[in-house]
Amino acid sequence: MGKELNSKLYGAADNLRSKMDASEYKNYLLGLIFYKYLSDKLLLEVVEQAGESIEDYPTQTEQTELYKSLLEDEDTRDDLIETLEDILNYVIAPEYLFNVLTAQAKANTFQLNDLKKAFANLSNTYDQFIGLFDDVDLSSRKLGNDEQQQNITITEVLKKLDDIDVLGHEGDVIGDAYEFLIGQFASEAGKKAGEFYTPAEVSVMMARIAAIGQEDKKLFSVYDPTMGSGSLMLHIRDYINHPDNVKYHGQELNTTTFNLAKMNLILHGVDKEDMNLRNGDTLNKDWPTNEPYTFDSVVMNPPYSAKWSADATFLDDARFNRYGKLAPKSKADFAFLLHGFYHLKDTGTMAIVLPHGVLFRGAAEGVIRKKLLEDGSIDAVIGMPANLFFGTSIPTTVIILKKNKTTRDVLFIDASREFEKGKNQNKLSNENIDKIVETYKERKNIDKYSHVATFDEIKENDYNLNIPRYVDTFEEEEPVDMEKVGQELKEIREEKKKLNSELESMIRSLTYSKEDEAWIKGALEVFSDDK
Repeated sequence: MGKELNSKLYGAADNLRSKMDASEYKNYLLGLIFYKYLSDKLLLEVVEQAGESIEDYPTQTEQTELYKSLLEDEDTRDDLIETLEDILNYVIAPEYLFNVLTAQAKANTFQLNDLKKAFANLSNTYDQFIGLFDDVDLSSRKLGNDEQQQNITITEVLKKLDDIDVLGHEGDVIGDAYEFLIGQFASEAGKKAGEFYTPAEVSVMMARIAAIGQEDKKLFSVYDPTMGSGSLMLHIRDYINHPDNVKYHGQELNTTTFNLAKMNLILHGVDKEDMNLRNGDTLNKDWPTNEPYTFDSVVMNPPYSAKWSADATFLDDARFNRYGKLAPKSKADFAFLLHGFYHLKDTGTMAIVLPHGVLFRGAAEGVIRKKLLEDGSIDAVIGMPANLFFGTSIPTTVIILKKNKTTRDVLFIDASREFEKGKNQNKLSNENIDKIVETYKERKNIDKYSHVATFDEIKENDYNLNIPRYVDTFEEEEPVDMEKVGQELKEIREEKKKLNSELESMIRSLTYSKEDEAWIKGALEVFSDDK
């Protein structure tokens, strides 16, 4: 299913690739896939509400005709609209359905203005869609010099996207499409993708750990202050027993990516009252400040070693004022960590991905790290394999933090050597993830893999958390058998002597002209020197 989605996205991108930068056409494709999802989902709900079987209305053309007939009937119209808005939180008129617009595209009667109206209707009628389609600029001259050319471009894209089964796609269709597009086309654009997408298997590992001991909570809250596409938050519900009772709180600086996260949550069936999302700068101004502002789980994959203001006034900020120093201007890693930790409940668990430098760098970062260790806040340090993340090949570490620990020991796991090698990126297998999670649960020492370090050990290491100080992965080399090596050298010399002798005999037996005499003589001298 993944390969099929990717090939269709690649085909649709063909119509945009020559016209604009990859970071721009990504937004068109994701916006249109999202709109297709809303449209296709509505049609299935119409069949359901009509009390009909999908077997009797297998095609979208038949589903659309059913929808029209129900809307034309005064007895069913109002009830149907009210029910759809109650269940889906939106309604799309039949003439603006994705399949209807696509049918027009195939018949070359599609009008760009209808798609513009479709987007405007959703954005103007329902709060959750405000701004979501802003990045799909259907009037952009990049689509064509005039409306006719723009119309032709979008017509071709609609035709290519039409047969993507967005409802039947196993997994996270927006997340999968997003990952494919930034991975496939960023190099094409001649620059790195600015987004940081957390690979699904890393998200799964973090979510599983963050849920441990909290699985039975009737109400569960998750917070991601650097939420990207929102996928990291969404994995939590797979590992708790009341997945429909999760409240999602997230913040994202990049407006385009913020809109993507909103799409992703809507697409995963999250009700608007269960999402509290903000487009803003996580570090410069604390959020959320109103209740609730602490959460059962905090999960984060912030931009690595980003710059921030590190203004002295932040020393009075409740997020940072307990630690004596601020994260340096050139490396905001600890600022992100402390922000997330501040918003963690006393009973909660936090998981954050950061570069290894946070484990051992000195100066202000050393002061902050020491305070966290003295408080017993750092629960585990997990070393991840290199080249897991798109856009950076560096190895990363996942740090687990807690507020309710009774000891100050730290579990170190070196998972850096256990992965599946991929063509462009490495991956964690299910077995790799299981081993990390089970080792975390059991908190035990495994030779060359994990070690529970006491606070005294860490103190002796001057609060340096570099994983090799605690997990020895050194492999003893096999002792060299010198007698065997000597014997092999002797055999090689004998073989060489034999081959030289055969080659010399062959050259002596050659018939050669006067002009080749000097070359033959020189070759034979080589053999005489070698004896």
